[in-house]
Amino acid sequence: MALINTPIKPFKATAYKEGKFVDISDTDTKGKWSIFFFYPADFTFVCPTELEDLAGIYPTLKDLNVEVYSVSTDTHFSHKAWHDTSPAIGKINYYMVGDQSGTITNNFDVMRPGVGLADRATFLVDPEGIIQFMEITSEGVGRNASELLRKVKAAQYVASHPGEVCPAKWEEGEKTLAPSLDLVGKI
Repeated sequence: MALINTPIKPFKATAYKEGKFVDISDTDTKGKWSIFFFYPADFTFVCPTELEDLAGIYPTLKDLNVEVYSVSTDTHFSHKAWHDTSPAIGKINYYMVGDQSGTITNNFDVMRPGVGLADRATFLVDPEGIIQFMEITSEGVGRNASELLRKVKAAQYVASHPGEVCPAKWEEGEKTLAPSLDLVGKI
C-alpha cells in the first residue's frame, strides 16, 4: 500500500449531499484539499459516531478549502435513507458517496477481500490530487475528527512552508522544525 505521494485514480460516482443526488468524479477534487473517509456500511454502530464527529468539524474544513467525501459500498439511495432516519447522520452536509461498484474503494486499496465492504480508512489528498496522508484502523476502532483536523492543518502548513516539518503533537501556531545537518542528533 505505497499510496503516499501518488495521484488518485479516476472515478465517477453518485453521492447524496444536502438533499440531492449529485454526480461526482476525481476532477471535482482538483484545486482543493479532499478527505476520502471510507467506512464499512450504513446503518451500523461505530460508523455513525465517526461520521457525526466529522460533521462537527466540516464547517472548519470548508474554511480550510477542504472537501469531504465519505465513501462506502452502499448506494446513494441507502445514504439518503440513513440520512433521513438517523439523528447522527442527519447532521451531515458533506458528500456521502455510493460506491457499489467498488471502484473508489479499490482505487484506494481498502476493499476487504471477499467481503465487499471498505476498511475504516482516511485519506488526505492535496489540490493536485496527490495522496498526502492515510490512516487505516480495524473494524472496532473509531477515528477522531479533531485529530484529523490537526493533521490537515499540519499537511497544509508543510505544503505552504517548504523546508519545514511539523513535529509530533504539533498544533497550529506552534514551532516547527527545519531539517538540516546541524539538527541531526540534537532532538
